[in-house]
Formats: sequence, structure tokens, C-alpha cells
Amino acid sequence: MGLSRREFSKLGAMGLAGRMLPPVGAEAQGDDRRVGYAVIGLGRIADHFLRGVQQSSKSKITGLVSGHRDKAERIAAQYGVPKSSIYSYDDMDKFRDNKTIDAVYVALPNSMHAEYTIRSAKAGKHVLCEKPMSISVSEAEAMIAACKAANVKLMIAYRLHYEPTTLKAIRMIREGTVGTVQSIISTNGFNIKQGEWRTNKALAGGGPLLDMGIYSLNAARYLTGEEPVSFKAYNSTIDHDGRFDTVEENTSWTMKFPSGILASCSTSYGASMPGFYRVYGSKGWLEVGSFGYQGIRLQASYQSGASGGPNTEIDETNQEKDPMQFTREADHLSECVLRNQTPRSSGEEGLRDMEYIEKIYASA
Repeated sequence: MGLSRREFSKLGAMGLAGRMLPPVGAEAQGDDRRVGYAVIGLGRIADHFLRGVQQSSKSKITGLVSGHRDKAERIAAQYGVPKSSIYSYDDMDKFRDNKTIDAVYVALPNSMHAEYTIRSAKAGKHVLCEKPMSISVSEAEAMIAACKAANVKLMIAYRLHYEPTTLKAIRMIREGTVGTVQSIISTNGFNIKQGEWRTNKALAGGGPLLDMGIYSLNAARYLTGEEPVSFKAYNSTIDHDGRFDTVEENTSWTMKFPSGILASCSTSYGASMPGFYRVYGSKGWLEVGSFGYQGIRLQASYQSGASGGPNTEIDETNQEKDPMQFTREADHLSECVLRNQTPRSSGEEGLRDMEYIEKIYASA
């Protein structure tokens, strides 16, 4: 633009200089550059992510990491990944030299998140890690430290942070639509089958709290905009059929927030529980049904107007289909990579949930 250093400094003081700079990577590669992802682990959740990235204009699949070469080659052919960009868990570190891979998606069992996040960071790759971030606070802290040391982004895959209905619910609460929030209730669970890795504590780190209950925990935090200050919790195992030899079957807990808001949450591997939350306020209530991949429904009933006008009812469903939520979360990290920004659901966000999960277990 022909600006002198002094002129550019003046713009910087007014907060305008950053707007005049191209996004990171854009100058060399163009605004249409797509960030390349290697998917680590090719299980069920990875399939959603692969299909989500396939319909993205900002992200693409450029590598695979798997312990099953035949399966990886089959998926590679489907997504246009060359065989030279398929890695095993043992030789994964070699993708350091693969310039088509900018970032990784860690889709492994919980206890493996820390190891593969840290290895990816050391290889110079940005990381999108599935939730829960880890199985302990110390692991989460190590993941954050490794990514900072390598100067790479770390994002936790809280896909609902980018989902339109969820964002609308948060906005309605912030705007006072249901009045002063008093309490929140939330459940999320399912009747788990025999033989699932999620019932193996060595792989899962715990029971349904880490897998399903974390949705309710995280929702209470983003709905209130506050951090909980106290917890009361209970664990139980009712079915002694071999599924729960190393993890608990049920967890219920209550959280208190600084404003006085109370959140009551339950999760289970022994019963089908609707994934939902309901927020009760002084002017009405708001409910979002499903923490799922599609068809998220928002319902609300509240008095409109400052002096308590007529009742207003809302009932609407987001018609976006799976895997759009995965497209959105991948594209958020891609934008952060290209523009050198911090992800909204950063490693620190995941760490806070791990801290609260440890407190819930301590209370239980």
C-alpha cells in the first residue's frame, strides 16, 4: 500500500493496521486456500468428520492415520488421499515432512488424546481434538503446553459451540428473553452395549460423565456465561452384568454458579436419556432438545415486554443435516489457522471441563 513505518504505526494505534494485513497464508496461497487435515483414528466419529470436511470449501482431507492399512486405503480412495499420506500409529511422526497436512483431527479413545495431540504438535501440526480433551487435568495441561511450545493451534471439538440453534439459545438468554435465569436442568445418556471401549476405564478414563455428561456440563457453562463454584454429585451402578466392572453406570450432580444459578444434570450408560437442557427464568423458559448431529429443536415460552406482556411461544428445528456440524468446526479451525486466530473452543476451554469433571468425581 506504500505506507511508511510511521503511517503504519498510526494505523496500528487506531486498531486499523490488522484489517489491512492479509490473513496468514493468504498472501502466499490465495484466499481460497484449504487447510489439509490428517484424521487420526478411523472409527465412527471420524466418519462424520470425513464427510463434513468433504463438503467444506475451507478444509480438506490430506492424510490418514490408522492401525488397519486395508481400511485406511479404502477410505483414502474415497476421499482422494494418496497412499503415501497413509500412516500407522508407529510411523505417524513422519508426517512432519508432509506439507499437504496442516492439521490433525484426533478421533481416538479418550486415553489416547494426550499422546497423539502432543506428537502431532511436535510434528508441527495444528490439532483439533475430540472431547473430552483428556482423562485428567495434568494431561490437558501437557497438551496445552506442547501446542504452545510448537506454536500450533489447539482446538477441542465442541461442535455445538458453532451450531446455529445453540448460538440462538445463548443469545436469547443474554438478551434477557426468559428474564433472570434461576435454574437449568439437563440430561444425556444411552443404554450402552456389551464390549464398548467406553466401558473400559483404561481407554475411557471414566463412565458416562466424560462421554455424555460433558455435554450438560459444558452447556451449563455456555448458557450462564459463568464458571461453577461448587458441586454435589453421586455415582451409582445398578446393573451388574459385566458392563460396569471398571466404570460407573450413572452420575448425577448439581452445580452452583456465582450468580446463584443452579444446574442439575444427570448422565447414564444404563438408560436412554434425552440429550437436552431447559433453562428456567423469571419470565419463562427455554429448552433445546438434542445434543445430536442434526435436527436440534428450540422451544421457549416467555412473557414479552418489560411489564409482562402477552405470552410468546417458539418452536423451531434446525433443518441442517449431519455432518454439517463437523463442517462448521473444521472450518472454524481452518479460519484460525489461516488468520492466526485463537479457536473459540481452545485447549483452555477443554481444560476447564476436565477440572470440573475431577471435582464432580471427588464429590461423588
